[in-house]
Amino acid sequence: METIRLHKIIEKDGEILVTGLPFKKGQYIEMILFPESSASSTKRRLTARSLLNSELIGLWKDRTDIEESADYARQLREQAQRRE
Repeated sequence: METIRLHKIIEKDGEILVTGLPFKKGQYIEMILFPESSASSTKRRLTARSLLNSELIGLWKDRTDIEESADYARQLREQAQRRE
């Protein structure tokens, strides 16, 4: 079963217009509607470009206590997994 997720803003009380669906006349469908919080609808998506332009890349470059950042990151992940 194919799931279709749409994000819409209600323009008129009690009505929603959905077009361009891949269903045929007479076909039964089920619709489930959930209100979306305003915080999640305005949330920006992180892209590779925005990640590269962020301050995260190279964050540890000047640390003298970290010799190999990949090894250090692996060690941090292992420590986090062992926490209770």
